[in-house]
Amino acid sequence: MLSHEITSIAGRNKSRRRSGRGRGTGRGKTSGRGHKGSGSRAGATKNSLFEGGQMPLFRRLPKRGFNNYNFATRYSIVNVSQLERFDNGQDIGLVQLSEAGLIPGMRTKVKVLGNGDITKNLKVKAHKFSKAAKQKIEASDGTVQVI
Repeated sequence: MLSHEITSIAGRNKSRRRSGRGRGTGRGKTSGRGHKGSGSRAGATKNSLFEGGQMPLFRRLPKRGFNNYNFATRYSIVNVSQLERFDNGQDIGLVQLSEAGLIPGMRTKVKVLGNGDITKNLKVKAHKFSKAAKQKIEASDGTVQVI
């Protein structure tokens, strides 16, 4: 085989090492398991965190702090400028927002933020409103209702 004939396929499938097939292989007799002990027997596995009896690292380090990530309330954000796509005088709730593709589903909580401008008077129902969003919606003769 010449160097220009070698492809990426050559040498990809390496044959597995057959242990316990004679001294000449270098893995005969005990098949690389050593003598006696649980490691020599079938079904023996070591814990990946085991450090030979030494106190493991995760137990040597102190437990610290508190994280509120799992308990925090997450809101889907809708900006005032995104509400401009709805018709004038329309009631906008979770159903209308999810149908328009502004929120992922009905189970999410919604917060309306004041980014952008709104010209239509809308009746908006959401879980939270920023001060700027509330002012902009009410300035365009719309109403705000907290669910």
